[in-house]
Amino acid sequence: MLPEKYKALTDSESRQIIRTAKKKLGDKIFILAHHYQRDEIVEIADATGDSLKLSKIAAQTKSPFIIFCGVHFMAETADIINEGKKTIILPDINAGCPMADMAKLEEVEKVWEKIKSPGLIPVTYINSTADIKAFCGRNKGYVCTSSNAESILDFLYNNGKKVLFMPDKNLGFNISRKLGIKKKDICLPEESKINKHAKLFLWNGYCPVHVRFKSDDIDMLRKNTPEIKIIVHPEVSEEVAKKADLIGSTEFIVKTIESAEKGSKWAIGTEVHLVNRLAKNNPDKQIRLLSGPVCMCSMMDRTSPQHVAYVLDSLLQGKVVNRVQVKPDIAKEALSAIKRMIELP
Repeated sequence: MLPEKYKALTDSESRQIIRTAKKKLGDKIFILAHHYQRDEIVEIADATGDSLKLSKIAAQTKSPFIIFCGVHFMAETADIINEGKKTIILPDINAGCPMADMAKLEEVEKVWEKIKSPGLIPVTYINSTADIKAFCGRNKGYVCTSSNAESILDFLYNNGKKVLFMPDKNLGFNISRKLGIKKKDICLPEESKINKHAKLFLWNGYCPVHVRFKSDDIDMLRKNTPEIKIIVHPEVSEEVAKKADLIGSTEFIVKTIESAEKGSKWAIGTEVHLVNRLAKNNPDKQIRLLSGPVCMCSMMDRTSPQHVAYVLDSLLQGKVVNRVQVKPDIAKEALSAIKRMIELP
């Protein structure tokens, strides 16, 4: 909970506390901000990026205190990769991820036992809890990102494996289409009778932000602006992904827009904070959100200057608040799944 003292601060007062704390704490702290954070959070960050990139930066920096402006699974991942050697702080300890919460360990274990067929490997999207990453670790599975999920599944299929993929079914469907996996070979074990002959078992999770984009949005845009390019995140529905020109991670979207030709027109299917920032930072291009309704991640938006001021001011007073720390046994198993991902040829 954010103490009343900090709730009462204006953004300007919060920024002053942050500036003072950064100056006094110096190299002891490093502030990370996910692409979906508000502009006023991105502006005070030492680095920005997607969840895996930021976790890698957290491991590389020498600062003992990492302020991770994101959501809970991201801070957990940073703690796992750092093997508990650094203190990971989440400014708003209640900033979670609905998709990650859709795959509960107890439910996953029950489904795993029901499927239980030779050659079955669990793969979890990095947008998952430490418990699920650890489950994959102890069952010879992998963690994946939206950038490498396709290559990991391709590697496993080429080696005769079947996959239980969690928690995002849309990412799973979009990868299966690119790999040429037929619908008859895909099973959603939570929803239907388990087909043990399936090649891909998809958990029925989804991102509440990315499912708001509809294929009709693309049809309308192409009708009114035929030359527009559509780029979307792979967490969108299969119907939207099929109609898009390009599909890729947040890092892929950022790099694509930054390197696009001057005067080009783009509609982007991802979180609105990132889309607005790309539009502001690339005034030589015409950039807009794919759909009319504001597609904002309410959990990402929770982190405010007041939250950052609170955790930094506490550090100045010698107190650590909102630390995210994964239990050592869970972290060890989760790290093994992450290492398998990194070590793939």
